[in-house]
Amino acid sequence: MNVVRRFAPSVFTLVLVTASALLAVASGIPETLKPEEALNYRKAGAALATAGKPSASTLAKLKELGFRTAIDLRQPAEGVEAARKAVEGQGLTFVSVPISPGTFRADDAKRVAAVLDDAKAGAVLLYCSSSNRVGAVIAVVESLRGRPHDEAIAEGRRAGLKSAPMIEAVERVLSEK
Repeated sequence: MNVVRRFAPSVFTLVLVTASALLAVASGIPETLKPEEALNYRKAGAALATAGKPSASTLAKLKELGFRTAIDLRQPAEGVEAARKAVEGQGLTFVSVPISPGTFRADDAKRVAAVLDDAKAGAVLLYCSSSNRVGAVIAVVESLRGRPHDEAIAEGRRAGLKSAPMIEAVERVLSEK
């Protein structure tokens, strides 16, 4: 009887911690984030969210939010190194695939697709500054996966594709593939 009283609180605590951890895993990545946390955040699947630039505090808690990998599509001068440090400092994977309307190529989308298709990558946050480049990459990835052109573009628009230069870049990339 003394043994039960002595260890019961520890066992109870262990059960609570385990249940909390399982609940966190089961709930996955957030359905929504506030615009000040990440612009244009969108949960695109069980293991993928797309967004514009996440705030520094959001980047610092990606692991807590359920992410294992972050893919940054911004150019180096847009703060990529600070983002890398914040993400890798949590033991997460950081991938930089810098694109712009003038530099975007099918190989960029293929690099992103390879990460998205890797089960070890876990939940992925794919982001740029506004989600415009994210939408471009999503459109090309969807096309590479066999979706009809109009559906791929529509999926890209849902993910944030909106500027004329980025739409032109997507059309160029899709015509070259």
